[in-house]
Amino acid sequence: MQDTNSKKDLVNTVFNSVFKKYDVMNDIMSFGIHRLWKSNLIDWLQPKINSKLIDMAAGTGDITKIYLERINFEGHSLMVDQNSEMLNEGKKKLSRYKNIDYLCAKAEDIPAKESSFDYYTISFGIRNVSDIKKTLSEAYRVLKPGGRFMCLEFSKINNEVINKFYSIYSKFIPQIGQLVAGDKKPYEYLVQSIKDFYDQEQLLTLMREAKFANTEYRNLTTGVAAIHSGWKI
Repeated sequence: MQDTNSKKDLVNTVFNSVFKKYDVMNDIMSFGIHRLWKSNLIDWLQPKINSKLIDMAAGTGDITKIYLERINFEGHSLMVDQNSEMLNEGKKKLSRYKNIDYLCAKAEDIPAKESSFDYYTISFGIRNVSDIKKTLSEAYRVLKPGGRFMCLEFSKINNEVINKFYSIYSKFIPQIGQLVAGDKKPYEYLVQSIKDFYDQEQLLTLMREAKFANTEYRNLTTGVAAIHSGWKI
């Protein structure tokens, strides 16, 4: 088991090497389906106008973009990522959007006031944090009472045929990374981190331990990914 500092350093190294090809690789690896998954997250969230989102592990800003479009830009998003290069890519990509602030910070220690946000989203980032319990605790802290936590993450497949196909396909992802991004090591990490991550019910239990109420999840593409939802009551 890695200590928190070594995992943080590893994750930063991984994203420092792939940030310029991050969006392209996401489209290739998921056949574009990650865009539908992110849209599904915002569909389920049903954000209200004049609301405030904290988009953790925001990457290049896909979730923030969909969120702001859904509320007709009558609201605000704080994009947070521990990797400054990824955050800068997000700034470039969303430069015409004026309702966004950017913050380079860890999910385990957010420099934001308690009860500040209506929504907290984290998309394909929670498996990369150093301490998931601290991350969930911080998410709970910065949400307003009545605020909602939503997490989109790779999960465990519940279809045997698709699971076999996915297992075979996963072996080729590092080679695709080498061809497209010029480095296979980050994608070796990606594949292993998905294998090592919690299943749907285990993540639900961690959310409940962090005080989230009315917790539930929805599988996407038979569990290749899942959206988890919880409320601060």
